[in-house]
Amino acid sequence: MPQMAPLLWLNLFLMFSTTFIVFIILNYFIKVPTKIEKSPSPLQKVEMNWKW
Repeated sequence: MPQMAPLLWLNLFLMFSTTFIVFIILNYFIKVPTKIEKSPSPLQKVEMNWKW
């Protein structure tokens, strides 16, 4: 079996690295942020008396 030259390993590493980085960048920028709407009423605080 012939072995790969070091230059071919470097080209392969650079190709996979660039595709991985492009994939991450696309996933970051493709998502549209959604607005968080305010709840109509403020949260009710429920107090509980614990008896141990």
